Amino acid sequence: MNQIEQKWQYIWQEEKAFEVSNASSKPKYYVLEMLPYPSGKIHVGHVRNYSIGDVIARFMTMQGFNVLHPMGWDAFGLPAENAAIKNNSHPKKWTYSNIKNMKKQLKSMGFSYDWSREINSCDPEYYKHEQKFFLELYERNLAYQKESFVNWDPVDNTVLANEQVVDGRGWRSGAIVAKRYLKQWFLKITDYAEELLNEIQNLKEWPEAVRSMQEKWIGKSIGANFHFKIKDNEETTIEVFSTKPETIFGASFIGIAFNHPIIERLVSKTPEILAFITQCSHITRSSELEKVEREGVFTGLFVTHPFDSNIVLPVIITNFVLMDYGTGAIFGCPAHDECDHELAVKMNLSIKQVIKADMDVQKTAYTEDGILINSDFLNGLTSNEAKQEVIGEFEKLGIGKRSVNYRLKDWGISRQRFWGCPIPMIHCEICGIVPVPYKDLPVTLPDDVNFDGHGNPLDHHPSWKHVNCPKCDKPAVRETDTFDTFFESSWYFTRYCNSNATEMTDKKACDYWLPVDKYIGGIEHAVMHLLYARFFTKVMNEQNYVSVQEPFKGLFTQGMVLHATYKDEHNNWLYPEEVVKKGNEFFHKESNNRVVQGRIEKMSKSKKNLIDLETMQEQYGADAIRLFVLSDSPPEKDLEWSASGIEGCSRFINKLEYMFKAIDSLKDDVNSEVNKELNRLVHFTIKHVAEDIKHFALNRAIARIRELSNAISAEISKDKIDVKTVRHGFNVLVQLLNPFIPHITEEIWQKLGNKERLYNLSFPAFDESMLELDTYIMAVQVNGKLRDTYEFKTSVSEDEIKQVTVSLPKVQKFLEGKEPKKIILVPRKIVNILV
Repeated sequence: MNQIEQKWQYIWQEEKAFEVSNASSKPKYYVLEMLPYPSGKIHVGHVRNYSIGDVIARFMTMQGFNVLHPMGWDAFGLPAENAAIKNNSHPKKWTYSNIKNMKKQLKSMGFSYDWSREINSCDPEYYKHEQKFFLELYERNLAYQKESFVNWDPVDNTVLANEQVVDGRGWRSGAIVAKRYLKQWFLKITDYAEELLNEIQNLKEWPEAVRSMQEKWIGKSIGANFHFKIKDNEETTIEVFSTKPETIFGASFIGIAFNHPIIERLVSKTPEILAFITQCSHITRSSELEKVEREGVFTGLFVTHPFDSNIVLPVIITNFVLMDYGTGAIFGCPAHDECDHELAVKMNLSIKQVIKADMDVQKTAYTEDGILINSDFLNGLTSNEAKQEVIGEFEKLGIGKRSVNYRLKDWGISRQRFWGCPIPMIHCEICGIVPVPYKDLPVTLPDDVNFDGHGNPLDHHPSWKHVNCPKCDKPAVRETDTFDTFFESSWYFTRYCNSNATEMTDKKACDYWLPVDKYIGGIEHAVMHLLYARFFTKVMNEQNYVSVQEPFKGLFTQGMVLHATYKDEHNNWLYPEEVVKKGNEFFHKESNNRVVQGRIEKMSKSKKNLIDLETMQEQYGADAIRLFVLSDSPPEKDLEWSASGIEGCSRFINKLEYMFKAIDSLKDDVNSEVNKELNRLVHFTIKHVAEDIKHFALNRAIARIRELSNAISAEISKDKIDVKTVRHGFNVLVQLLNPFIPHITEEIWQKLGNKERLYNLSFPAFDESMLELDTYIMAVQVNGKLRDTYEFKTSVSEDEIKQVTVSLPKVQKFLEGKEPKKIILVPRKIVNILV
């Protein structure tokens, strides 16, 4: 099988089978799988993703489309840097070696990629364009620098990415990681929050789950911003944001973030407050809030109620208010908010009900809308009416206004590591921040770099770091941070349209190919990569790089590939190939010691529940692997890898060879009998396989093809064979299977005497008239119970059906000479005779 696969891979390469032109009279179709990080090896999770895309690409080509199906490498990232530290070598060497190996693996799977458009994000010829784009964003005030919290390793004296923090400690030093306020670069994605949110409804070919996740991530909140005066210091106020300002008369405290500016100005730093601030400093993202117990500490400050100066509220530093959401301050209404209620119970704060509820709000917060009570001028109003009324009062008093907030924050793109795209900025003591001139791009990474594991090597590389200011020509330093790797993957799909373009994009080519018709990848990218790509596309549209507003017309999120986990007696993870099953128990192949089978989980390097692709290819071949990952489960569902499953697929492929030999030996003058049912099944299968592939029901398509295969096999085994239909049916079978298992089908197609390649052929056509049967079988019931069946011709009338079924002996037995009261017909299915 491997020889056949290598033969056809060579032919496809020599014939440039999958290279496409930007100038074609055919309609275009752009199918794209999320590009991989070059970790060194392709795993079967990748294979499933790419096999799905390959079926769609090959099928749409057969449907007459000019199909763009490219591949490239998301090549910057932390693993390369870690490998560089471990081996004291440049990450470029490790990365390019991995790319070479993975490209070879992808080709060995027979994927129909247009390799002439390959991109590599760590190539300066790629990232020079994004450096220029960043400078354009900076010129438009869409890129800026500000102080932000980062993970600081006090031993290695470096900033760590979130991925480098393991259980609160530095991945290398093991030191407890602290939070530090350092300058970071950001992109103003929040300027596009409303646009990104509104256009989600137009993404009709995206999964509802992804659209919902993006809506929640953007998190639009409509409410009010208003001010509370500090008691005994009325010149100073605390501005709060609330989505439920109508509950203002239920307020019992003001909650502020641990880093709210009022703390520096007015709060005495007691040991208790300092300890609490330190504790809170580890919570810097809203996703972390859900995991913490609500706590607070009193500041010693009070504010006065905006509508009743006799009411004073304590100001409390809380661990569930973040400075980067709203104003960094809220008013707490414990009766009608769960977080506020939890804190109020803990700190013995008052809980005042202001919305009618059939429950005890002292025990549980009532969070629904309703009718206002205990609320002065708001009494009797609905929640929505009260919200409008109270905002109007804020505006009259000049203390507040209607406002909108978003959960979405500006995108922090700074990474304090070497193996990333350099941020093209220079810091000058005289001129401040100075962009690198366009003519000096790209700013490339140095080759002579020392990886001792301490800090960012760019910080310790004087000849790279120290430059003259482009404005004043005085000594200055380069920005040593590099881009978040999501930067590269936010626009790569535009580059495939013409990967040799002298500018960031070839707009004419982008106008032809974009948007991507079907984008395929994991749902884990719903709120990061997919959102950033949408943001980039909108900005690129404004910069005249592309005409589209949205990058991906359709999105398909495939399920994960799972495998059982194994541990030895020392609790060490084992690879599946190290384990052998005996009866219902598992043992180590070499030591024969008992092995514990754990949960079936997503394949991962850490738990060693990986399947080695090359081993599987040697044993079963690429086609069998492709067939298994596509046939065993709906592609949107998780797939459990099983040896029996892939063995079954291998047997099916071998069966195709046997079928070919059997059919090839048939003589046309053999005793023949027309098999109309087989002919109908051929046309039925063509029609429904096409529909299944269009709807990504790939496992169902394969099941239908196997039904046809079984029917052809059954016909071959008869004494009287419908040779013409068998030959036609087998030809169709091979064509239908080609998108799934391209190597063996091309081989058989050639052996059948066909000159043209399958990859050049149209999808087989079906005849609608052939789908109709000459006869059909109906169930015959008496008083709703099955008594007989009868085969009718399709031309039969209803009266004839009634006459025939009433006269059937098995029916006459129950009629007992009586006339039926009523006969009910369900066309082509059931006759129900009522006695």
